[in-house]
Amino acid sequence: MKILGLDSSGLVASVAIVENDQLLAEYTTDYKKTHSQTLLPMLDELRNMIELDMNTVDAIAIASGPGSFTGLRIGSATAKGLGLALQKPLVEVPTLEGLAWNLWGTDRLVCPLMDARRNQVYTAAYEFVPVGEKFELKTVIPQSPMDIGELTERLNALGRKVIFLGDGVPVYLPVIREKTEVDYSIAPAGNNRQRAANVAALGAVYYGQGRTVDAAVHQPEYLRKSQAEREQDEHNNS
Repeated sequence: MKILGLDSSGLVASVAIVENDQLLAEYTTDYKKTHSQTLLPMLDELRNMIELDMNTVDAIAIASGPGSFTGLRIGSATAKGLGLALQKPLVEVPTLEGLAWNLWGTDRLVCPLMDARRNQVYTAAYEFVPVGEKFELKTVIPQSPMDIGELTERLNALGRKVIFLGDGVPVYLPVIREKTEVDYSIAPAGNNRQRAANVAALGAVYYGQGRTVDAAVHQPEYLRKSQAEREQDEHNNS
């Protein structure tokens, strides 16, 4: 099984190829260029580096949201275009689940944080449950946009050790330090941002479970309206 992973849901742009539990190649950047400038050139560079025949890919795993509206649209359009051209299915991997997969096997709760602005984060909490030789990802707090204060209250109520990761951590670290009462830690570089390798790896699990969609019907999962839509609603209601 060969899975192409794509993630442009946040500040990071990342592409990867995973085949039968082996990472063949990954290209990840977190810099000042837009995803429209980087994603396809990165994929082309990866393809050339490992002499990849795109027709041998079984499915395309895409970080499906939540995240940056622009980033999600670029990733979605790229995945849909590849899926339609290659006649391959897509595997929709929720962005926060892909982030949590960075910390596969930990006995702590995993809490991804993506900055959603206005003192909110896109967040969830997960745990890894051993199943045979591997682990399954189980949801403890479902993904949603949430006030950072509400999140710390819910984590405190669970009373379990937790690891935070994601681009929302440096933004809200003062609040985390002030309000988190349970034992917590911060994931290190290399494990604290989106990685297409984990989107592809988790995508392979979901592909094996038959959780695929036709490229033509895929849509990102935004979780909330864009700022432009919210401003329009406020204008209409004023």
